[in-house]
Amino acid sequence: MNNKVSDFLRHRREDFQDYLGGGALARIIGGVVGIYFILTLALGWWWSSEPELIDVTQYSETLAADMDRKVVTGFTTSATLIYLSETLLDKTGGYLSNDIFPPGIWLDNIPRWEYGVLVQVRDLARVFRKELSRSQSQSVEDSDLTIAEPQFHFDNSSWALPASESEYRRGIGAMYKYLARLSDPQQADAQFYARADNLRSWLSEVENRLGSLSRRLSESVGRQQLDLGLAGDVSAKQSTSAEGSQVRKTPWLKIDDVFYEARGTAWALVHILKAIEHDFRSVLVNKNALVSLQQIILELEATQDDVWSPMILNGGGFGFLANHSLTMSSYISRASAAIIDLRDLLQQG
Repeated sequence: MNNKVSDFLRHRREDFQDYLGGGALARIIGGVVGIYFILTLALGWWWSSEPELIDVTQYSETLAADMDRKVVTGFTTSATLIYLSETLLDKTGGYLSNDIFPPGIWLDNIPRWEYGVLVQVRDLARVFRKELSRSQSQSVEDSDLTIAEPQFHFDNSSWALPASESEYRRGIGAMYKYLARLSDPQQADAQFYARADNLRSWLSEVENRLGSLSRRLSESVGRQQLDLGLAGDVSAKQSTSAEGSQVRKTPWLKIDDVFYEARGTAWALVHILKAIEHDFRSVLVNKNALVSLQQIILELEATQDDVWSPMILNGGGFGFLANHSLTMSSYISRASAAIIDLRDLLQQG
């Protein structure tokens, strides 16, 4: 009898120890997973920080000194394009738009910020190739810019074969070659023409981008939109008929995406406009348009103020809570209107 009891207790003790062993393993695994989750959240929070604004004039002077070159006309704008591109890839956390692992895959605000910057890089690279580096419509395109411009238009979400970063770095390398030739007095084939018509061409691109962003931001609360596609021309036609009036509203989960895309766009434009102020200064002064450009910069700099709320609020236009999208839209709209005025000034003789 005693043997049976002792055998029973022994088996129960062994079963209990096995249970404890399995539970300890589960607790270890759970602890490791918990620590990993906390670390990735902290890393994601750190990666979500946006780069600060810099002095592009000082940056271009430093770059020229490193290259043993002088800051010639167009050097600052070219260097700024390089800076924006490199910042996309080398900022805290690196380039996140194509991440497939945590925490990058969990983040959406910074990838939308990156996209806003990337669009401005693409637009400026295109104007470099089409306008800024050519004296007339029939002049030959710059050999390095013909490489740089399409590289920046590569898919922004490609993870591998090839990765977006490798394609963008090839574009950056081509821009460095153009910049080296531009600042070399022995190579006259690389040029930058700081003319009013070239500046108007780029400003036209910016005006369209800001107009679209302003509309998308204001649609955060929903708005009734009339069909104005054929307004002002009785003989105009469109491919398909559209409703005369419809309510347009940004989906709730997309509101912060539009906000951060606009924030990235404005961040990039502040740097480009300051470079434009340096390289096109004589043109702007001659057209009495320098103060207009400076006003645009002030409007866009206001979009870079710290966001103290843990999330992008979407209160009604006159509601109890703030609406960050409408606040951003007000700055973007004023900058867009000022760009229209600036283009008119540049067109005047």
